[in-house]
Amino acid sequence: MARTTLLVFALVQLVCLTVDINAQSKNAFFRKDYQFLEATQSFYKIHTIHRSWRDAKKRCTMEGGYLFYPDDQTEADAVIGFWNQTQPFYWVYIGVSDFLAKGVFETVDGRPVTDVYSVWGPGEPNDVNGVEDCVILRRDGTINDDACDKKYPFICKKTLLSLEWNFLCDMPDKSYLYDNTLGKCYKFHLTPMNWTDAYSVCAAEQSYLAVINSQKEADHLVKTTNEAPRDTIKGDYLRGAVHLGFHNRDDDGWKTVRGTTLEESGYTRWGNQQPDGGDKEQCGTMFYTGTLNDLACWQKCFFICEHDIGTLNSAIDES
Repeated sequence: MARTTLLVFALVQLVCLTVDINAQSKNAFFRKDYQFLEATQSFYKIHTIHRSWRDAKKRCTMEGGYLFYPDDQTEADAVIGFWNQTQPFYWVYIGVSDFLAKGVFETVDGRPVTDVYSVWGPGEPNDVNGVEDCVILRRDGTINDDACDKKYPFICKKTLLSLEWNFLCDMPDKSYLYDNTLGKCYKFHLTPMNWTDAYSVCAAEQSYLAVINSQKEADHLVKTTNEAPRDTIKGDYLRGAVHLGFHNRDDDGWKTVRGTTLEESGYTRWGNQQPDGGDKEQCGTMFYTGTLNDLACWQKCFFICEHDIGTLNSAIDES
């Protein structure tokens, strides 16, 4: 009987996954903030907040894509058309640079620029003042080398072919792990960051710094923390605590990143004598033992992101 029940459950799961896969393929959905272009079978996002080339590249990676560069004339025409219809910018950063060797321009994935779209403007590249190592795309379709520390808009890309869907967590990131007891998904980040950067990473992943709502959830985060290969990570960061989603940065009492007070969130187990840092420690962490702690926001720690299942459903039309 037990074996039959397990078999039925497995078949139901398989059917659900098949339906999800078909819906995913049919709707060509990656993220709510990315636009799918049929001509290229890829997703794009034009970032209007200007960043340096390195920060633009990092942001695209955080979102699960990469800093866009045109593969060919067809893609250049399609993306520039989308750009001209939606944004006023005259140029954007693209994923081409000559960081490894002066004058040897390659894409972010190591392809020679001569193997992809490379319609240089007249007299370009010219490396003015010896500092032009990154490449921009103009809305007229020509490319040009420019200084990497300048802040420009940029475009991120994700191909439909490379899309892998995490069906249990309903998101395009397979590194999130589903907990069936809590019905939520979590990701333990092994790159220590300050609280603000950790907050940004979680947001880029369509998630948020984890918020504890019960003792059961606290126990799960402690288990997740203890199972993470923390001891393999070297460097200058605080051991013993992980960043979580609560703070007192506005001096209005401790509240979660979801807008509720700690009391309303359902978990207020502070560590011994905590909080004790006053206005010098206004960001929230969890000791490895599960109790809460205040910490200076600049301090680097591991952190945990949480994803609510179903937050992307409204973007997928299954009709």
